[in-house]
Amino acid sequence: MDHNDISVGLDIGTTKIVAMIGRKNEYGKIELLGIGKAKSLGVHRGVVNNITQTIQSIQQAIDEAIAVSGVKIDEAIVGIAGQHIRSLQHSDYITRPNSQEVIDEADLEKLESQVHKLVMLPGEEIIHVLPQEFKVDGQAEIKEPIGMYGGRLEANFHVVVGQVSSIRNIGRCIKSAGLDLAGITLEPLASADAVLSQEEKEAGVALIDIGGGTTDLAIFKDGIIRHTAVIPFGGNVVTEDIKEGCSIIEKQAELLKTKFGSAWPGENKDNEIVSIPGLRGRDPKEITLKNLSKIIHARVVEIIEQAFVEIRNYGHEETKKKLIAGIVLTGGGAQLKHIKQLVEYITGMDTRIGYPNEHLAGDTDESISSPTFATAIGLLMKGLADKEKSTKASVALEAEEPSKEIEQEKEKLAEPKRSIFERWSDKFRDFLDNAE
Repeated sequence: MDHNDISVGLDIGTTKIVAMIGRKNEYGKIELLGIGKAKSLGVHRGVVNNITQTIQSIQQAIDEAIAVSGVKIDEAIVGIAGQHIRSLQHSDYITRPNSQEVIDEADLEKLESQVHKLVMLPGEEIIHVLPQEFKVDGQAEIKEPIGMYGGRLEANFHVVVGQVSSIRNIGRCIKSAGLDLAGITLEPLASADAVLSQEEKEAGVALIDIGGGTTDLAIFKDGIIRHTAVIPFGGNVVTEDIKEGCSIIEKQAELLKTKFGSAWPGENKDNEIVSIPGLRGRDPKEITLKNLSKIIHARVVEIIEQAFVEIRNYGHEETKKKLIAGIVLTGGGAQLKHIKQLVEYITGMDTRIGYPNEHLAGDTDESISSPTFATAIGLLMKGLADKEKSTKASVALEAEEPSKEIEQEKEKLAEPKRSIFERWSDKFRDFLDNAE
């Protein structure tokens, strides 16, 4: 099997670690070769807080994916989240030495690398530099400047920043698990690739990815990323509240939430009761579903309101008009019953649940196309896109090289033959020049 077209997405979450191995089929869809899942033990709110446990969980997920696929892997694209992530807007420009030449990829890279040199706060590092709109010689609103003439190239950038120590800890875990780090991607950007259509990004959309430890937000408008944020709580705090409110253990609280939980208390009747086995020798506990959904509702409202504050910060009061495609919910938390209705009620914006099935091959297991795996699928897509890019670049270079050699040979042949005396005279002249 040719491994050049195979990539690995590794989602290091707070509740689970997912490794996905895949490649593109002839129709450009993702064919999953193997998937591995492990309980995440060393991650808290998206940040590694126990290196040893995280390494073990990563190895377990990777080994499972390798066993299923039969493919040996040596590198992975990894997602990053956590409350240390922040984003900012920045404008920069370069002056091109020759405005008679068209702008090419190298100019954009030069401008981007200039932004990468920005001085950050102590202990921070730039993760992404995402160009939004370009200006060429003062002409604004250019989305693609390649191929245009111009002397001054300007751009607005969305810069994503994270803590050096958190990024290094992730790198260390990957290395210790026997893999190379092929790249780091902000998790809401990966989820956005997996569940949003280009039309939605053009119309204006807010993606809310409710994970176990964090809720990630990404806002798009006119096909451009406009805002990203990481809210430092997710589904785990809901489970924690159920555990405390009903005096039960975490495992039972998680089961209650996923099987019987609802974000809308009005849906449950007062006489609906679920019985939970008591701990060794104790009587079973009876919990009304109405009480359960009240506990869930209170915390989910808090998460959604926090996300809505971020959305409003982007668009002030005109958010609803700006984001025509409304809100897309994804991540494990999006599977909570009636959450779509609750989000619509709180925000007044159109809402849908985002499934990553659009990019997957037709014969993919249905359980994989659940919102839970949106980030992992997005990371795999990013890895495959990067591989494609580097393959095209190397093919282009190979195509260029022989032509250069041919040109040089032609030049040599075109040069008039010089006599030994002429060549010797030149050498002698050089010798005298140097002696002076």
